[in-house]
Amino acid sequence: MSSFFDSRWVPCPDHVTELGEGLPKGFRAGAAAAGIRAEGILDVGLLVCDAPDAVSAARFTRSGVLAAPVLVSRDHARTSALRAVVANSGNANAATGEQGMNVALAMQVAAAEAAGVPSDQVAVNSTGVIGVPLDIDRVAAGIAHAARSLHAGGDVELNQAIMTTDAFPKRASLAVALPSGTVRLSAQAKGAGMIEPAFATMLCFAQTDARLEAETADLLLGVCVKRSFDRISVDGQLSTNDTAILQCSGSSGVVVAPASDDELKLGEALDALLRQLAILMVRDGEGAGRVGRVVVRGGDRQDVERCARAVANSPLVKTALHGADPNWGRIAQAVGQAMPGTAPLALGIAIEGIAVCRDGAAVPYDVVALNRAAAEREIEYEVALPGEGAETEVFFSDLGHEYVTINAEYTT
Repeated sequence: MSSFFDSRWVPCPDHVTELGEGLPKGFRAGAAAAGIRAEGILDVGLLVCDAPDAVSAARFTRSGVLAAPVLVSRDHARTSALRAVVANSGNANAATGEQGMNVALAMQVAAAEAAGVPSDQVAVNSTGVIGVPLDIDRVAAGIAHAARSLHAGGDVELNQAIMTTDAFPKRASLAVALPSGTVRLSAQAKGAGMIEPAFATMLCFAQTDARLEAETADLLLGVCVKRSFDRISVDGQLSTNDTAILQCSGSSGVVVAPASDDELKLGEALDALLRQLAILMVRDGEGAGRVGRVVVRGGDRQDVERCARAVANSPLVKTALHGADPNWGRIAQAVGQAMPGTAPLALGIAIEGIAVCRDGAAVPYDVVALNRAAAEREIEYEVALPGEGAETEVFFSDLGHEYVTINAEYTT
């Protein structure tokens, strides 16, 4: 049985094999405990691509409050291949002004020296508390220590170093059988709260030893992010630091040409990898116990997106999900709020395939079967709007007591 692809919504592609851990050819990673978080906890990570002709792609948060690391990394991602990634947890270095920018730039220089690459090929990442100055001396010492521990199996330590409120690691290492040969694909991610549309309080670093053109890497990452991290919500909150990076070393010697079967198969693998990581973030959800998936069909693109977000972010729907309560009236309420009008909305609602509402009115259903379905770990809600043509989905977590506890005590 698959250990990583454990959601029914993301099956493991037939041409993909799980490897457990380890980075693709051409990559090394390491981590250190720099004292940014509690003493002895890994909180600085370094990832290095040794291939001088590597290519990369990146996506960043669309928040209007951009953290200093995002500003630094975004500028270089537009013009340079990102061969090294440095990250710290415990402090977001966001809303820290000029001092924060200087720290982010200093992190970039320190990582460049440690990795042996030009500074404009280093992506800087931070995650944690907003509005608190980041101690560059601690981070620099951590970078130097992480550089001394770089190794091909360092993805495990790197993943640990970027966790904050995460209850469990989120990573995978895969073998992908392409028509032109087998390549490796891996990723390390973090995220559990402050998660909505344009990512989350999340970081994701993905690597492959396939040889891609920069335009192909950018296309694949962009499409896959839209189907994964842009499709999740824990609490409807957009972070200041979200970053997703794809690095391609080319060290396998397998060339993935644009618009080829190789590109299609690699894209399928990356899509499944990022979608499963996204669902793991929702499942973590800072105390979450269940994951919901709402699928909205009908209307136009704006209608389905607005309704899906309304359901996924409704505290009433989320608490019902937490309590295994199939109270579909809360779904109807959320859709109605998203679709105001002067006439009754002829919507349909089904929970786990059991129709409970049709044309805006309740229909008879098996109460016992519905209660049983609502108690599962993954619950699917379907909403049908009048009209045809549009469809979207959002994965979301429940909302329980633990989420309140974690966030009420986050800085204390």
